[in-house]
Amino acid sequence: MLLELDLLPFQSKLRLTRSEGKHLVFDPIRRKNIVLTPEELLRQMIVLYLLETKKYPAHRIGIETGIEWNGLKKRCDIVVYDAQVRPWFLLECKSPKVPLTQAVFEQAARYNLQLKAPFLAITNGLATYCAGLDFEEERFEYLEDFPEYV
Repeated sequence: MLLELDLLPFQSKLRLTRSEGKHLVFDPIRRKNIVLTPEELLRQMIVLYLLETKKYPAHRIGIETGIEWNGLKKRCDIVVYDAQVRPWFLLECKSPKVPLTQAVFEQAARYNLQLKAPFLAITNGLATYCAGLDFEEERFEYLEDFPEYV
């Protein structure tokens, strides 16, 4: 199920600067300026959506969380942790130019094999899919919105 996220209002809330010829965006989670790429722009708008619209606590959000998969170091774009600091929601962000194919979903699912977060989303800003996962039953269900933080 395709989600309808209205991220445009968050574009004007981004803290953009320029330094040494590079465009930067302030990341409120990492508390530093990051080089502005199409994927980073989307990631920061998603972070603002999570903080302001969904009211997720900032101290439970991780950006570019490192994992190891098949002996390779990988990074998950956004991981939200529950109150027990267990991975709860994994979000993978792609540039708007990258279509959300089965391969993109499989990449996020592979990352989540290690994390075992019960919620997973992929987005390129134009399209967003979110699913609730049941590991015991080995099934998933598409959701109409990101889950409510509890």
